[in-house]
Amino acid sequence: MMARNRSILSQQADQAVSACKEGWRVMRDRGPSQVQFWFIALLIGIAAGFAALFFRKGIEALQAFLYRTDDVHYIHSHAESLPWYMILIIPVVGGLVVGAILHRFTDDARVRSVADVIEGAALRDGRVETRAGLASALASLITLSSGGSSGREGPVVHLAAVISTKVSRWIKADGITGRDLLGCAVAAAVSASFNAPIAGALFALEVVLRHFAVHAFAPIAIASVAGTVINRLEFGDITEFNVEQNGALQFYVELPAFVLLGLICGLVAVALMKSIFFAEDVANHVQDRTGLPRWLRPGIAGLLLGAIAILFPHIIGVGYETTRRALAGNMLLHEVIIFCILKVVAVAITIAGRMGGGVFSPSLMIGALTGLGFGIIATSIFPEVSGSYTLYALAGTGAVAAAVLGAPISTTLIVFELTGDWQTGLAVMVAVSLSTALASRLVDRSFFLTQLERRGIHLAAGPQAYLLAMFRVSSVMRGLDDARAPPVSECWEMIAEGIYIDANATLEAAMPAFDRTGMTYTYIPVVTLTGENAAPELQGALFQVDALKAYNRALAATAEEEHS
Repeated sequence: MMARNRSILSQQADQAVSACKEGWRVMRDRGPSQVQFWFIALLIGIAAGFAALFFRKGIEALQAFLYRTDDVHYIHSHAESLPWYMILIIPVVGGLVVGAILHRFTDDARVRSVADVIEGAALRDGRVETRAGLASALASLITLSSGGSSGREGPVVHLAAVISTKVSRWIKADGITGRDLLGCAVAAAVSASFNAPIAGALFALEVVLRHFAVHAFAPIAIASVAGTVINRLEFGDITEFNVEQNGALQFYVELPAFVLLGLICGLVAVALMKSIFFAEDVANHVQDRTGLPRWLRPGIAGLLLGAIAILFPHIIGVGYETTRRALAGNMLLHEVIIFCILKVVAVAITIAGRMGGGVFSPSLMIGALTGLGFGIIATSIFPEVSGSYTLYALAGTGAVAAAVLGAPISTTLIVFELTGDWQTGLAVMVAVSLSTALASRLVDRSFFLTQLERRGIHLAAGPQAYLLAMFRVSSVMRGLDDARAPPVSECWEMIAEGIYIDANATLEAAMPAFDRTGMTYTYIPVVTLTGENAAPELQGALFQVDALKAYNRALAATAEEEHS
């Protein structure tokens, strides 16, 4: 018996020694490169943090100059004392400048934002457009300074992605490394914008990379902390909003009310997203029918915003002053309802008018207003079993934002880090989970993924839906000089029957062609279409088995990255 125990102990000791040797080998072979990568992540985090800081300070400086105020944190209150023509003219001029910038430096006069960063992570090896990205950051800065009703997080995230793209190109990073660096930049930008290091890291993983791979967490956490340090060196360790509670949450009795609030917030979030898309469709239709110059579109949006702001200046900018008032409960019910509706309209005009900015800050404001309105009603009906109605404002803040972003985890943490209130976590989590679950069924998962779906980029369903779009037919086909290529005569016979695929098409377009032919053909001729009346030029043939092999390899590589 003792001999057997000694044998077992000896085997365990040998396994421990082998594990130590393997660990030392990994540290020796991969350690230096890993440390070097973390150092790059740190530098990207610092750069993205400063980019977010300068973007915020730039908005405040330009806004203070345009609206002639010393404290932009109370811009809404100050705007009430300005002449009406000044409130009207500032967003018009800002919109015209934005239109000129986008017309000159982008191909489609469209501001780049978070949706483009998600696309870059999924389809472009972690790269985004740099020239259009810089132009979009400048346009959004002007928009947010001159009366545009949107948020600053979208432009900051894309600006940080531009930084990581430059680094990825410089070091010739592969897809995995490029995506990790992109995640580092995004995490640092979000952390520096909101003084929220935990939420910044999780936002990059949950929204942009859309996985929680272990290999990506360390560098992203490093960058997120770096971005937070940049923020705190300038502003100190303070929260964006101060929440004062006037009562305790009656958990067991009051939680059903937060369930109902979550469902209402989900519907409000869908209304916000649908309003933006509806306004965008209307603007596109009007522009196409009237031949309106694309550089003039932001100016017209600015005119509409200025007209609204004359009577309701709370729509100006990111809206943090109104959000603070809502979280403090310093608003009446009719104010809450009117301000919420007008903010939705203003955000739709701003984004559909292609003025720039993001949707996170507006969704926080709309959520706070929705929650406060619900809380006022609920506490007045059941005063004996209700806590403070500001609890509902806090829960609504997270619920609407989470449903819009499609990010329940990071949004919940952002709300906690923005307010410093961790005591009402259960209520916030209930509202956030219900709002996200409902809204994700009514749109394509989130505002950003729905934006991409409207552009024909199918990321919402996951890698199995979009990986085929990453392969050009020309990269998978068998050329005419390939020994395994089919006879040329058979290819021309199929072309005469109208069975062929363009070499520039993707496998996403090619695979349905095999379904249409049934089991008759195992390949499809690949041609180059040189013109409407020109005959197609035969380039080769795409075999179904080759397309499936490429697809399977991509799925395996994606699964390996997400679980490494």
